[in-house]
Amino acid sequence: MAFQPIEHRSVPEDVFEQIVEGVLSGELPAGQNLPSERELARVLGVSRPAVREAMKRVAAAGLVTIRQGGGTTVRDVRRFGGLDLLPKLLIRGGELDVAVARSVVEARAHIGPKVAELAALRAGEDQIVVARAAAAQLVELTDPIAQQRAALDFWDAIVDGADSIAFRLMYNTMRSAYEPALPALAAALSGEVGNAEGYRRIVDAIAGRNPGAAAHAAAILLEPGTTALLSAFGEMEKLLQEALAETEEDNDD
Repeated sequence: MAFQPIEHRSVPEDVFEQIVEGVLSGELPAGQNLPSERELARVLGVSRPAVREAMKRVAAAGLVTIRQGGGTTVRDVRRFGGLDLLPKLLIRGGELDVAVARSVVEARAHIGPKVAELAALRAGEDQIVVARAAAAQLVELTDPIAQQRAALDFWDAIVDGADSIAFRLMYNTMRSAYEPALPALAAALSGEVGNAEGYRRIVDAIAGRNPGAAAHAAAILLEPGTTALLSAFGEMEKLLQEALAETEEDNDD
């Protein structure tokens, strides 16, 4: 990877972002040793303390191993990366990574019913009230972006009700990855977020302390959007593969 000098002097953040991008793109492959702190500072045109601070963040993200006196080695993202990398993986170079997007949708389809099931067992009355209010708001909304935001508020309350820190952190990450794409997802999710009755059924099952019914209602609600999104991503992958094949043919000619 050819490192580029840092132009704006929010230096540690810029250094961090450049190295993370190199690791996630594969330009800095797993097992590769990074240049020394002194060399990185020289190439990037920044101070060594700025590089040191950035590298600590990269290591904390699980992307490199720093050995005292033994250099810094890139780690395998798939084995050592955390959920905090998901938003960066989803949008690469300003474009959606279809494979990552597909995995988010698949995870959403499985997590939603389980979270609803746990909420039926653990949710407090305050959380049920918030979820019911979000479901009621969906009846009044017609703007697809506003509907998606209300749906996110609904699931936020359900996740709180599930009382699981693991699901809470997963949801936070998925929401931060999902929100920037709300306009692009409006058409595919219109049937889901427009189904106010489906959200009401989930709340009723949770309020009735019926975990099986809550999970079933969540699965039914999420299924149309999941199908639509996976179909759209499949078409996108097909088009990308066709474009790649045409490019390779042109290069052969």
